[in-house]
Amino acid sequence: MKPWTNWAGTESALPRRVHRPMDTEEIAKIVADASVRGRRVKVPGSGHSFTGIAVADGDAVDLRAWKGIVSADSASGLVTVRSATTLRELNTALASMGLAMSNLGDIDAQTIAGAISTGTHGTGARFGGLATQVEALELVLADGSTVTCSRELRPELFDAARVGLGALGVISTVTLRCEPAFVLAASERPEPLERVLSEFHEFAEHNDHFEFYWFPYGKNALVKRNNRQPAGTRPRPLSRVREFVDYTVMENAAFGALCRVGRAVPRLVPSLGGFASSVLSARDYSDASHRVFATQRAVRFVESEFAVPRSAALDVLAELRALVPRLRHPVAFPVEVRVAAADDIWLSTAYGRDSAYIAVHQYVGMPYREYFERFARIAGEVGGRPHWGKLHDLDAAALRDRYPRFDDFVRVRAQVDPGGTFSNAYLDRVLGPVG
Repeated sequence: MKPWTNWAGTESALPRRVHRPMDTEEIAKIVADASVRGRRVKVPGSGHSFTGIAVADGDAVDLRAWKGIVSADSASGLVTVRSATTLRELNTALASMGLAMSNLGDIDAQTIAGAISTGTHGTGARFGGLATQVEALELVLADGSTVTCSRELRPELFDAARVGLGALGVISTVTLRCEPAFVLAASERPEPLERVLSEFHEFAEHNDHFEFYWFPYGKNALVKRNNRQPAGTRPRPLSRVREFVDYTVMENAAFGALCRVGRAVPRLVPSLGGFASSVLSARDYSDASHRVFATQRAVRFVESEFAVPRSAALDVLAELRALVPRLRHPVAFPVEVRVAAADDIWLSTAYGRDSAYIAVHQYVGMPYREYFERFARIAGEVGGRPHWGKLHDLDAAALRDRYPRFDDFVRVRAQVDPGGTFSNAYLDRVLGPVG
């Protein structure tokens, strides 16, 4: 059997057995049998988490055949989709029905179940993460039963399962509240970092979807502003040539080449970073929302991200800027900064507070541990919460202090999975063993 490896190469597994069910009944039978036999079960998904959250150290359930739309109501916007459908596949299907998700992250290779379970988010001061768009979930529990939860049906399970870390059951379907398809106008351009920081809160408030990338050792940030256009607006996308040059050549091939040079000769990284910052180009275009939200990512990296109170974002960034020159190893990748509205999902990183997301990266194969660990300490000083799918070292004792409803989640987990059927080493660390 070939070992499973995640996208970044940070985790691998050799499951005892790989199951490939074709429907919910088969999923339920696999789970019930494993539970009776005392075996663990995990769904690896698309492997886009950097942590071990999806590692199957027992049986793996491969749901790659469990895809597609189950039902859709254009009037209400309610769409039920099978859990292994990728965001890219879902976006294409929604567009054909004149619908769209309200917000997305910049990678669309994840399955819908994996994306919501790990707390995947986009950016926008008035928008929550992907899980805030969920109206109902169907799950297969450890005893093999299939249940539906929503705000009306089993509401505590719903509050826990929308960002459930894969710890509560196998999600079989997700019901989303979508909206009529819309066009986003994108403005992407380099701007002096000092100006971006001084006007950070104004930029966040005055744009629907705002983010920026800070290139360590450079003076400029790449600022992205995506704003919704009135219904009926005709999109004006980039030409195929411009899209190829900007994304395929510059952001992937050329940037990847710079990273490889920096990995081979680390002392060149600061100069290369300054160069990358100085040659950023501007572009303005508009397109269907999912085409603007998602970006092709071919250069591999490792990542750690923390959600901090938005009011503390500038302080965290100031400390991070002071840290980078003191590191033993240089940083080849930019820092990404996004924002999100508060929500009420128990293990959402934005639970109860408007948040800023600060993500640090390093090119794959380059040293990153000192950088990530010291960044985590900086974020921790303001109660930063780590993205569940991105690298961090926190355990249940530390996380309990950062999530007001942590113990409620643990209680619901013990109710629906008393034997730890859906656990693994990562969940044992961040949630504690069941019971």
